[in-house]
Amino acid sequence: MSTPIHIRRAEKKDCARMMELVRELALYEKAPEQVTVTLGHFEESGFGPNPVWWAFVAETNGVITGLALYYIRYSTWKGSRMFLEDIIVTESARGQGIGKLLFDRLIIEAKERKLNGIVWQVLEWNEPAINFYKKYNAKFDPEWWNASIEIG
Repeated sequence: MSTPIHIRRAEKKDCARMMELVRELALYEKAPEQVTVTLGHFEESGFGPNPVWWAFVAETNGVITGLALYYIRYSTWKGSRMFLEDIIVTESARGQGIGKLLFDRLIIEAKERKLNGIVWQVLEWNEPAINFYKKYNAKFDPEWWNASIEIG
């Protein structure tokens, strides 16, 4: 019999564990030095007076084993959409359906918020993630390039 997995909204007390998962993802993506956000900024950004992100966590035996963090973005072509910043399942818990439970919860959230879609990015070499998203009939757009600048 499998261990029950509980999906719930993230709370401020979850932030330290969530940051551990973010660092684990950065290591997997070969960019651990790029995680520069502090725990204080992370907490304020999600649970301060003007939150800019929301999240769901997956708990297994009372331990957070996954998270899905999103924010709302606006497209002049499509309107309000959910942007999935990260969906992370700790390595030891992969293959148990946690990612599917989190993604399915995001779909429900997007519908409840009356958003018209979910968008995200995936690294071109991350075949397990690409195969996961293909199960949802995700469209991949090779035309658009990511661009960014650092400020400060």
